[in-house]
Amino acid sequence: MPLCECCYRSPLGNILMISDGTSLTELSFADASGMEKNACPLPVFNDTRRWLDMYFAGQIPDFLPRLSPQGTAFRQSVWDMLLAIPYGQTTSYGEIAAEIGRRRQTEKMSAQAVGGAVGHNPIAIIIPCHRVIGKDGSLTGYGGGLWRKGWLLQFERGVR
Repeated sequence: MPLCECCYRSPLGNILMISDGTSLTELSFADASGMEKNACPLPVFNDTRRWLDMYFAGQIPDFLPRLSPQGTAFRQSVWDMLLAIPYGQTTSYGEIAAEIGRRRQTEKMSAQAVGGAVGHNPIAIIIPCHRVIGKDGSLTGYGGGLWRKGWLLQFERGVR
């Protein structure tokens, strides 16, 4: 089935949802004004809207829409770790790299490689790459812009 697209209006601007027909394959900020893509009434889009509605209402969603992010096995392992970061908490690229190293029983894993995988996360917010910060606590790159990353972290901490 060809990809279907739909738009969600959030407090941070338009969010583009893309599906393969059954699963969410992408969720990204779409800064283009006037974006109206609501032609695919898929159940996964309904689930994603419900998840986002709960999230932006300050609730912690107790479910995930069906997700199918596309990437290498390494990227998939990093994205799985992102899903395990609790709401309102953060971790660093180095901490993720150390955990992957432990799981793989390797001596060392590159925080830069983890950063590359985090940076290629195709499903923003739901796979919470915004919860990954620098070792010194600084905000580092975010595809939706650092201002959105800061907003999301403050929002999750109850600072609205």
